[in-house]
Order: sequence, then structure tokens, then C-alpha cells
Amino acid sequence: MPLALDALDALGDGPVAVLHPSAEADLSALPKETVHIVSPLVTVCDAFAARGYTVSASMPEGRFGSSIVCLTRARAEAQAVLADAMSRTDGWVIVDGQKTDGADSMLKALRKRVDVSAPISKAHGKVYWTKGGADFSDWALGPELHPGGFWTAPGVFSADGVDPASALLVAALPDTLVGTVADLGAGWGFLSAHILTRDIRTIHLVEAHDMALQCARHNVTDARAQFHWADATNWQPPERVDAVIMNPPFHTGRNADPSLGRAFIATAARILKPHGALWMVANRHLPYEDALSSHFTKVVDLDGDARFKLVRAERPKGAHKTKRR
Repeated sequence: MPLALDALDALGDGPVAVLHPSAEADLSALPKETVHIVSPLVTVCDAFAARGYTVSASMPEGRFGSSIVCLTRARAEAQAVLADAMSRTDGWVIVDGQKTDGADSMLKALRKRVDVSAPISKAHGKVYWTKGGADFSDWALGPELHPGGFWTAPGVFSADGVDPASALLVAALPDTLVGTVADLGAGWGFLSAHILTRDIRTIHLVEAHDMALQCARHNVTDARAQFHWADATNWQPPERVDAVIMNPPFHTGRNADPSLGRAFIATAARILKPHGALWMVANRHLPYEDALSSHFTKVVDLDGDARFKLVRAERPKGAHKTKRR
């Protein structure tokens, strides 16, 4: 819109960084060959790579002619992304965001430090811009040690403390777990750190958010841990595993999306050995029962509490089948 309305002159020489867009973002107004997508989410990077864009989990080395920052819900994360853009951009830094993502408050914060254009508003969103190069290093937060003794970062799930659902699952896990375990949606590594107190051989931490996985590398230093920046819904381990643990995500943006949890359940059944088991915690209102019974022969309700349900699912259906050549 700023370009179409002639409110903003040319984007300048050099590549254009687009930071933290949604996977569905329409960037057709920009020359694809100049655009570099930056997103910590492997699902977003994969979606844009499939459309022919250059992608990376973090800002690459070098300078950019301009940057477009898509605001995220977490204020500290959005500030860190803006700081990154300001430090690497010679031309315009354009901020695009919904009011529900803090577009108004971010505009006020920027105006206290730099000259910012008048905003253009449409459909509950705003876009505004400023020149890059200003020092925003005090906003540049990354992984840091939490007072509770673990590393987290802005924008990572449960960054301020241990998620109560994960804590409930840890308390229910048996001491007898052995072999190879997969932690789907591992986050910053809370569940995996506890699993490694057992006599297991390997644990795979599968996480789609790069920053969360960076934190997990700080929190889980055991040599038995293997880290995978991957979409858990299509991840494939080197060999089938003995157990899966998970506290699956259930949001796409602001909207609850139980299909994510169902996809995690399907992955668990696909990667488990015939006598393997899934250990899962979920919000009590989420409708996962049909998916569990569709993919597992035996499903055991472990009671949980008023907020969360705990489930052990055994003997994945189809695990004995082998593909014919």
C-alpha cells in the first residue's frame, strides 16, 4: 500500500528482508529475486522456499536495502526483530502489523526514539516506516538464563516459566522409559531434560521454532539429545522410536486449531514401534479422543486434573504393516 499510494519512495538498492511474515503473506508487490524471508518457524520458511524465495531462520550476514517487519504478538519478540532490522538496514524499515499485535503501542515506542512516518491504516492494521541505522541494541534480546534456572527467549512458548501442563506430564511419566524417545514440539526442552534422567539411549527434540530450539540446546546438554528444526507433523526419525512424549500446540495465530494436535497424534503413531507408547498432555476441552482411538489400539486416561487431560496411547495401528516393493 505505501508503494501503491506513492507514500513511500523506492525501497532502495540491495535485498529486501521480510521478517516474521505469516506463511500466507502476499509479497507479490516485491521482486522475488530481491526478497529474503526471515522466520524462526520452519513451516513458514518451507512455505516460502516452495514458492521460490530465499529463506533463513535468522538475519543473514550483510546489509539490506530495506526491511519489512511483521509484528508478532509478543512485544519483547517484536522489539528484538525490529532491533535486528534497524542494525542491518541502510534504507527504510517498514513496520506492518495488526492493532491486536500492538501496532499502535509499537508506533508510540518508535516515535520516542526516531522519526516515523504517519501510519496508513486498513482492516484493523497499520503500516509505518522509518530509516534504518538507529541504535536499538537495548531491544535486541535473545536466549537468556531465566531465574528458574533455564534458558528462554521472547516469543518462545512458556518463556516466563514452566508450563503447568508439561509439569503435570513430567509427574506422570514412569521411571522405566528406555530406548529411543521423541519429544514432539519440544519447545525449550523442559520435557526432554526430565526424560534424560531415565536410562534411555537417545531423545529426539523436534521443534519448529528455531529460537526455542536454540534455548533447548542451552537447557539440554546431554550427548544423548539430538535436535531437529522440523515440522513435527511430517518429521521422520532415523528409525522408529520406543516412546513419544508431547504437549502439542493448538493455536494457529490467535485461533484454537485442534487439527495441529491431531496431526501430532498421527505422527506419533507413524514413528512408534509396534509396542511403543505415546504420553500426551492437553487442555481438557480439546477434542482428541477420536484421533487417539483412530491411531492407537489402546488409549488410557491417566486422569490429569480439572484443566488438563493426561493420556497414554499404546500399540499404534498399522505399525506392523510394511510397504511392499
